[in-house]
Formats: sequence, structure tokens, C-alpha cells
Amino acid sequence: MDFSTLAVIVVAGMLGPLLALPRRWRIPVVIGELLAGVLLGPTFVDYLHAGDKTFAFLADMGFALIMFVAGAHVPVRDKALRGGLVKGLLRAVGVAAVGVIPAFALSRGFHTGHTAMYAVLFASSSAALVLPIIDSLQLGGPGILALLPQVAVADTACIVALPLAVDPAHAVRAALGALAVLGSAVVLFLILREAERRGLHRRLHRLSRRRSFALELRISLAIVFALAALATHTHVSIMLAGFSFGLVVAAIGEPRRLARQLFGITEGFLGPLFFVWLGSSLDLRQLGSHPSAILLGLLLGAATVLAHVSMRLTGQPVAHGVLASAQLGVPVAAATLGTQLHLLRPGESAALLLGALVSIAAATAAGAAAARHATPPKAPTSGTPATSPTPPHPPASGASAT
Repeated sequence: MDFSTLAVIVVAGMLGPLLALPRRWRIPVVIGELLAGVLLGPTFVDYLHAGDKTFAFLADMGFALIMFVAGAHVPVRDKALRGGLVKGLLRAVGVAAVGVIPAFALSRGFHTGHTAMYAVLFASSSAALVLPIIDSLQLGGPGILALLPQVAVADTACIVALPLAVDPAHAVRAALGALAVLGSAVVLFLILREAERRGLHRRLHRLSRRRSFALELRISLAIVFALAALATHTHVSIMLAGFSFGLVVAAIGEPRRLARQLFGITEGFLGPLFFVWLGSSLDLRQLGSHPSAILLGLLLGAATVLAHVSMRLTGQPVAHGVLASAQLGVPVAAATLGTQLHLLRPGESAALLLGALVSIAAATAAGAAAARHATPPKAPTSGTPATSPTPPHPPASGASAT
């Protein structure tokens, strides 16, 4: 990878804002970035290669920061979120239970023997996709506050459960790695909360602002990357590292200055690069030589959506259920791990990715529908903006992330 390739990646990422520009389309920014990666990847042009070590490493940095920003924007201290926590947890469990039935049916029908893996796929949600969609469409309200913990729990649990379903021999190692990352996040919370009580955060914030040292950003990045290193060495997704520390920052209080700095480095460069890389990692050409894989992929995607929509029985709006079905990281990991271990049938890895794309398309349409339904009147009587669970600039506070 060289600077010319990097320039192409940055320009390709502009497809996201370009497609999101017409407000009537209500297309999330990440969709255009993924599409750019698919077009430039092996499926079509074959210019970008996700296996490039530099490209993959930069994408990992972007993934960690995307999840850090997403976690930092979760209103942990909001009582409404706490009220929806139990409901979100129960719905995540409910989706997992419902997904076992179609997983067994598809495994037997296509003679793959992967009931456990399909069940994990149906239960999963992608926080890296869902949270940016919620943020870009400015969705809010009690339903979204209940959706956030549902997506976070489903994503984390399925990342931990995937090795058990695909590669049981290393499941214990992955579980211990997840506990190590989460335990480190708890320790960081206790340390930073004590520093906040003693006023150390406030003094550091004033010094950094007065001298333009960007200390908060530097220390926050160091912690995120240290947790990502721990996750990598313990064979756990860096999603858990970034999101867990983001929740720590949200629990303590994120200042506006740090929010703006994180927004610039994540949304302006590393975030789009990650989604372009993710799109370039999809090779859909395999579907052409295995027609049955197309049917399997479509059914996997439909089953994923239906499993999440079943939570309508608990009072969840259909649009929110479809939105929660968006997934990509877990199917990509399943396809990669299954291919490496030679456990998948010909074309099955492409079917897994096609199923993920079906869920993304459905979630995009559902998000647009939810945004249209939540759109305030054109001529509001007050200047108060609609609330959102993931504001781009959280309220200022004396607390700092470092």
C-alpha cells in the first residue's frame, strides 16, 4: 500500500457523504463507504485488497475508534437508558432463542451441518453499523434507548460465542480474553472516576486547552490502542476494546473538545477507511459458480431479519427490529475462520456475506422509515432540536476522558 492507494481510499470514502447528501433518500453514510469498497474490491475492479497488512491495520484502528466513539455517545447516565437496559437484554436473548429454529432448518436443508454457526449469525447485531446509522439519521426516543443495549449485548455475546460455534477448541481462550478486556475497562473506570473526584481531570483539561497539547486525545488514544492490543493478543475482537472504553468515558463524562477531536480523526479518515476496507473484503464472485449459495445467502439474510422482527411480540417497533438485524463483522469473521479451518462448503462463505448484505439493505430501509416517521414538523414552534441518543457533541462537563 502506498500514498496513491491511500488517496484512492479517501476519495472512495466520499461516496458515503455523496449518497447521504439528498435528505429525501435517507441513506446512512456508511452504506456509500461500504459500496465504494465493494466496487473497488475483488468483486468488481479488484484494485483494493483487504489482505494488505497496512490497509488492514489502518482499518483495525478505524474499527477501534468507531466503537470507542459509539460507546462514548451512549447516554450511560441517562435514566431512560437504564430503564430500557433490562428490556434490551431480554430482547437480545429472545432473538437468540428464535434464531435456533431457522438455523436448524437451513443447516439440514442445505446439508452444511452448521446449525450453531447460523444461530450465532441470526442472533448477532453489528454495533459498528447500527450505531452510526442511528447517529447519521438522528434517531432518538425511548425505543432507540432500549435498542442500544440490545445491539451492544448481541454484538459482544456473538463475538465471544462465534469461536464456540465454529472452532470449539479455542472457545475458552476467547472467553477468557473477553473477561480480561472487560475487567481492564472496569479498572480504568474506577481509576478515572477517582481522578475525577480529586479534580485531576479538570486540571488536565484546562492545561491541555491553554497550551494546545491535546492531552485528552493523546491519552484516550493510548488507552484505546492498549486495550485493542490486549484484545488482539487474547484473540478477542477489538470491537470489545473500543466499545468498553467508550462506555467508561460516557460514564465519567466526555468534554466537547475531546468529542470534536475524536469526530475529526474518526469520521474524517479512519472510520471511512474501515468501511471501505470492509467492503473490499467481500468477494461476491463466488456466488456465480455456486447458484445454491445464492439461495442460502438470501435465506440467511431473511431469517436474520425475521428473528429480530419477532421482537414485535414484546412491543418493539418493526423498524427498530429490522434495524437491529444489521450485521457484517460476525459474518465476515465466520467466513474467514471457517475458510481457514476448511469447515465451509464451496460457496458457503459467499453465502454468509450475501446474507449480511441482505440484513444491511433491510436495516438501511428500516432506518430511513424510522427517520421519516420521527421527522419533526417543517415549521416547529420552538427552536429545540430533537433529542438523539448519540449526539455528535455531548454536553460539556468538567470531566475529561483522561
